[in-house]
Parts: sequence; C-alpha cells; structure tokens
Amino acid sequence: MLRSSSVSRPGWVHAVNALTGTGGEERVSPVEIVANAASVFTRSPYAEAAGLSNGKLGRWTDGVAAMRSDRVTFAAYWNAHNVRVLRARAVAADGGEALDPLWVVLGDSTAQGLGAPSPYGGYVGQTLQQLRRQTGQRWRVVNLSVSGSLLRDVIAEQLPLLTEHKPDLVTCGAGTNDILFSAPAKLFSDLRALLAAVPDKTVLLDLPKPSGFWGIVGHMSVPYISRINRVINEVASERGLSVAAVSRYFTAPWVGKFSVDSFHPSQDGYRDWSRALVEALPAACAAA
Repeated sequence: MLRSSSVSRPGWVHAVNALTGTGGEERVSPVEIVANAASVFTRSPYAEAAGLSNGKLGRWTDGVAAMRSDRVTFAAYWNAHNVRVLRARAVAADGGEALDPLWVVLGDSTAQGLGAPSPYGGYVGQTLQQLRRQTGQRWRVVNLSVSGSLLRDVIAEQLPLLTEHKPDLVTCGAGTNDILFSAPAKLFSDLRALLAAVPDKTVLLDLPKPSGFWGIVGHMSVPYISRINRVINEVASERGLSVAAVSRYFTAPWVGKFSVDSFHPSQDGYRDWSRALVEALPAACAAA
C-alpha cells in the first residue's frame, strides 16, 4: 500500500495533475509530471497528424506509464517484505534467539529499485547480497523508502519510524525530486535538516550527475547537483558519517544504465549505485 503524502507540493504540481487527469495524486516524480503532460499531447489529433503519437515521444510516455504501474507493485512488495521481516524478528526475540543484523533504508524511488525488472534488482537488493557475502552474516533489510519522496517527506514520515526498530545500519538517499519541486533555499534547508536528523553512523548517498545525458538539461544540472553533493559531504564530515559516492560510480557511458523512462537507473545502472554503497559501508558492519 502506498503511503499518502502529508507534506504539501507546489501549486503547479496540482495544476498539472488536474490538466493530465491524474487527480489529487501528489507523490509523483518530476519525470512523471512531464510525461503526463506530454501524454496529453501525444493522445491529441495534432500529434497523430504530425506522426508523433507512436514515435519516440509516445514510446517514452508509454515507458513512464509502465514505470508508474511498477511503482505500485514495488511498494506493495516492500511493504509485504517489511511485515515478514519484522514479524520474524519479533518471534525470534520472544524466543530468546539472537537476531540477525538489521539494515533500514530511507529514501525515494531509487531505494525502491524502480527501473529494475524487480524490486530486488535495485541497489538495495544488490547491496544486501554483497553485505551478506562480505560479512558472512544473514543481514535483514527493512525498506521504509517511498517513491516520489522529497527530503521533507523523509524527515516527516520515514525518520520517525526508526524508533520502532533497532537497526545496525541505516542508509539514506534522497534529494533528486527536490531539484524540481523545491526552490534552492528550501532544498538546502531541508537537506541540512535531514542530515542533522539521521542517526549516527548513517550512510548517505550523494546524487548522480547526469553529465552527457539528457542533453543540455543534464549538462546544466551538474553544477547545482555538485553544490548539493558538497553540502552532503561537508555535513557528513562534520558528523563523522560515511557517504556513498554514487556520483563517482554512476557515470558514462550511459548505454544500458537507464530504464525505459530515461530517468530511473536500470538494473545495470543500480549495480554502480551498489558498488558506491558497498565501498562506503562502515567497517562496523562486519562486526554487527
């Protein structure tokens, strides 16, 4: 079940949702909003006359629509998975058994694995396998991430849930959605608030820099994303937190690294994310 949004979005999000017929749904990524708007055009008689309804633009909006369906499926998977893991831990604790080490994930659709063929194909599933191999322990994961989350969503909705668990590892990766949804002052305020609120020993994921992808848009976004990443690294250094350098691992050549919506990583792309995260995992994980 998708959790509802308790954090407001900009007014233009509601306007575009009304235009495209997506109702009151707020928890969507920027690419979905753009694709929803584009789909209105591709379904129009003008697009058909211009031969664009079944062209590249039409195929892209179809890909985004498929990803929107996966968003619901992936969320249901992780919600059911979390219930099973927590129920098994409760039974083990009641029986006096030693508990397997627990990893709790905070974040957005990338933490959900959206873009991979299955939820387990994202960076969380791939890293979990690596973590188990490297430590020889049966790590468990509880994934509290929600697709479309902004930094302030993580603060308001996901962080409070950590009090219900006793994780041996926490990771947090969010901020990409804020680039379009939040003014710079709000983004950096929310970012600093989140970085101050995460538990000690949290591993943070920086943001990928799409240099050479998305044309001029990707090129223009690099300085802004670099500034965001500098803040992540500065605050992490002050707090003694580790940073997974996704921006250093998830790089060109881009062929095969993005999903059909040209926004989320593919399973191959998430392999780069997983490599960055594995490198950043604290040595303490080996002794958890």
